[in-house]
Amino acid sequence: MKKSLLVLLVALPLAATLSGCVISVKDGGVDHSFMGDSEDRAYENRKKIAKVQLGSSFADMQEKLGVADFSQTYTHNEKTVRVLFYRTQRKHKDGLTTKDECTYLEFIDGELSQTGNGGEYSQITGK
Repeated sequence: MKKSLLVLLVALPLAATLSGCVISVKDGGVDHSFMGDSEDRAYENRKKIAKVQLGSSFADMQEKLGVADFSQTYTHNEKTVRVLFYRTQRKHKDGLTTKDECTYLEFIDGELSQTGNGGEYSQITGK
């Protein structure tokens, strides 16, 4: 009886202090939550794209913005057209990125020619 009373007296204060304990692990102060990350990435992409200049090189933009969410390459009138799509907003709460949630950057022969809403981009066709 004395032993169980002693264990209870020791365990009770420990249990009371640990019952509301939450452990938070951060990797260099970076939040790894799913929705927080996508919102932060969209905001950062908007800030970077707002500073781009028409005529910038493809390599320079890819270095500044990183890997695009979507990309496509085709030729038109013997010119190479590359289009990068970066997430800049959230329209759907499904957690997936779609082109209508992106801003596109169109490069013709490696030079930025236009940007705009990703959902409105249509491939140049000559028809």
